[in-house]
Amino acid sequence: MSLDRKTPQLTARSVLASVLLGTDPPWLPTRLLVRTAEVFGISEGTARTALSRMVTAGEAETVRGGYQLIGRLVVRQDRQLASRRAVTLPWDGTWELAAVDADGSRPAADRAALREALYQLRLVELREGLWGRPDNLEPSRSPAASAVVATWCRWWRGARPDPAPEVGPLWDLDGWAARAEELRDEMLALLLPLEDDDRRALAAGFVTSADVLRHLQADALLPPELLPPGWPGDALRTEYDRYDRAYRAVLRGWLAEAP
Repeated sequence: MSLDRKTPQLTARSVLASVLLGTDPPWLPTRLLVRTAEVFGISEGTARTALSRMVTAGEAETVRGGYQLIGRLVVRQDRQLASRRAVTLPWDGTWELAAVDADGSRPAADRAALREALYQLRLVELREGLWGRPDNLEPSRSPAASAVVATWCRWWRGARPDPAPEVGPLWDLDGWAARAEELRDEMLALLLPLEDDDRRALAAGFVTSADVLRHLQADALLPPELLPPGWPGDALRTEYDRYDRAYRAVLRGWLAEAP
């Protein structure tokens, strides 16, 4: 991978949101946010305008001379962190199922919110109105999403669908694995320049990092018994941890030069 490859055109808002999403807790001083935006050729004025608009949109607030994520972006960060940790429980062969109450009078916004909540809980639609997944995740995960689902669905845990659904097509495991391998190759190509403190890798590395985190959120976190041989989920996470450390070290050096 060339360090001079053309990176996708990123908006100031997407850059700043991604930087804060990758910071725990999600707060940075304004001067460092502005400095990070410079990696992508985003001017100080444009960065400050984007930050103000995030405040107006309820995505951030001003705190101690900087900006902190709030609202739905904090929920997104929680999902991102959970996807990196990938905590699962032993599986006994049972499933959790959510049956959507037959009520066609719900507004479109409520229907969209329900589908998003079901996806956040890593459920898929087994057939119309019936969503489920193997019961190997913490029941207390994503409290906000669970509350939305509880409003519109009947919920069972410990169910045993008969016949058991074929998980590969439901979650497109082949597609997920293929993309994971592509991302592993991208990280490997950038890792040596990053570990050599090559700041030319910052822009391309930022895009790759965002792509990996987005892909991890799409991991169904299925029980090992249901995954195909050679599943790359653990390898992607382990390699990303090393890559992320290298990237952050270079970024810290860049930020340290901020006026």
